[in-house]
Amino acid sequence: MSGYLERVIKSIGPLDGPAMVAARERQHWLTKPRGSLGRLEELSVRIAGITGNPTPRLERKAIITMAADHGVVAEGVSLYPQAVTREMVLNFVRGGAGINVLARLVGARVVVVDMGVIGGFPPTAGLVCQMIDFGTKNMARGPAMTRQQAVDAVEAGIGIVEKEAAGGLDIVGTGDMGIGNTTASAAICAVFSGEPVAKVAGRGAGLDDAQLQHKIEVIEQALKVNRPDRRDALDVLSKVGGFEIGGLVGVILGGAARRIPVVIDGFVSGAAAMVAAGLCPQVTEYLIAAHLSAEAGHGLMLRHLGLKPLLDLGMRLGEGTGGALAMYLAEAAVRTLAEMATFKEAGVSDIENS
Repeated sequence: MSGYLERVIKSIGPLDGPAMVAARERQHWLTKPRGSLGRLEELSVRIAGITGNPTPRLERKAIITMAADHGVVAEGVSLYPQAVTREMVLNFVRGGAGINVLARLVGARVVVVDMGVIGGFPPTAGLVCQMIDFGTKNMARGPAMTRQQAVDAVEAGIGIVEKEAAGGLDIVGTGDMGIGNTTASAAICAVFSGEPVAKVAGRGAGLDDAQLQHKIEVIEQALKVNRPDRRDALDVLSKVGGFEIGGLVGVILGGAARRIPVVIDGFVSGAAAMVAAGLCPQVTEYLIAAHLSAEAGHGLMLRHLGLKPLLDLGMRLGEGTGGALAMYLAEAAVRTLAEMATFKEAGVSDIENS
């Protein structure tokens, strides 16, 4: 581990207890029956603890969507050709993808990052280049990347968050694009959870039963060939991960280090969260699970992380789409905390405390 990465990890401390106490106390006196806003109240208190502000604001939002290709696609684990990664990145930049639509709805900017798309891109407005390599190697035949590349990917993600924070950032979401990345994510999930591959691998973009069985066998082969060590998160990332997954690990760590709430999207973002938690267990306190993905292993992944999703809409698009929707709920939570009147301010009798 590099000195830079180690310093970032060491800077991630516990949530701000006094801010949480103050937020919980304010919730107690707002003009509503106690607990009547349910999980929105819990969420507002946790965001207060993350930010260190008893009445936080979440006005400046960004979704960081990272893209990279995966060598394991050569094993036939995806319905889509690898060229789709590149084509979708250009769609993101043009503003035509699902994440662009939902980000506009919630007032979030989309930061599109090339972490390792085959062929690369010429200088393109709206596209950040953090290229590690032209896609990972085929993890079914050997390590997906070197350990140094894994560190480089994580540090690139941290750098992206730091740059965005310099321009103003109250909440950040994670998104992904990469044909084959549910295969890498299932491998990561199997390693950290200890569950059989068949229990955590899903259909991705729509595999049939025979194709899913083949995907499971490829992942099992990758784990047998590489023998990733769950006690060493960088070893797992380097052997069966992806450059965009590594970048998202950095987004998660960098956000937590700056006390910025991090909304994780679906299965691929969850895999990044597992790696981040392997590097720094404290980081899970800074995570908001956006939704429960339709991918088979996602619920298990969230339970492993100790996170409860805000939404369950049967989504499996990725890109950060679930995160965008969850940002709307996060903002609703903190705005009710900050903007609702107390019983005293409104001149309303507090029956519960009278």
